[in-house]
Amino acid sequence: MNKTIDIGQYVETAINWLTENAKPLFDVIKNVGNSSIMGIEWALTHTPFYIIILLFTLLAWWKAGKGTTIMTVTGLTLIFLMGLWRETMETLALIFVATLTALVISVPLGIWAAKSKLAAKIIRPLLDLMQTMPAFVYLIPAVLFFSIGKVPGAFATIIFAMPPAVRLTTLGIEAVPKDIVEAARAFGATNRQILFKVELPLAMKTILAGINQTILLSLSMVVIAGMIAAGGLGEKVLEGINNLDIGLGFESGLSVVILAIVLDRITQGFVKKKQ
Repeated sequence: MNKTIDIGQYVETAINWLTENAKPLFDVIKNVGNSSIMGIEWALTHTPFYIIILLFTLLAWWKAGKGTTIMTVTGLTLIFLMGLWRETMETLALIFVATLTALVISVPLGIWAAKSKLAAKIIRPLLDLMQTMPAFVYLIPAVLFFSIGKVPGAFATIIFAMPPAVRLTTLGIEAVPKDIVEAARAFGATNRQILFKVELPLAMKTILAGINQTILLSLSMVVIAGMIAAGGLGEKVLEGINNLDIGLGFESGLSVVILAIVLDRITQGFVKKKQ
């Protein structure tokens, strides 16, 4: 008689147990997350569009050069003219909170994995799981924990976007030449000083590349999160699909592409400047 293992049942049991027993914690996270996202969203949507375009333009000029500057002005102005400025700012607010939270978790985990072989053996399989799991699956526990809205969208985005930052932080720390570390230790530097004054500065280029990938993955997941009422451009894309509205779907998708290119080029500019 063949026996089957229902792993899904075990996962479902664990999620249901967390939902019932950790509800106060999830409520606190939801309130804090919702307040953060709504606060940033309010600031972005109530700031005149030309001020935000000017700020992005100056940042692009400073870090990415003339070509990216022209593309930033043209792209963001096009988004405004298409009438999708508010949705773009909602998406940007969600990306900001999700990316910042993902980095606060990812960078320490990456450092830990670089310093401890045991931690690396535990963290790397988890990263493999997080990167290969279909993105839509993350929406299920997010909705069970936080219902629908912006916070579950941010939660799913954080999990989906973390792996590149963890991996590249670990890679950057491990790639620091051992002779430099030993020289610093010979001059009496503590482990903390070696980390913050030697290893992290030398690994910063690689870490910034991880941040760049985290931002782009956050943007891709935020669009998918439109399925659980996270708002922003993702909801507009979904509306276009549901109504078979080719025009709305194309404009929303184009806005996502423009925002992705602007964020990608500017963050790449930070990497090149650091190099």
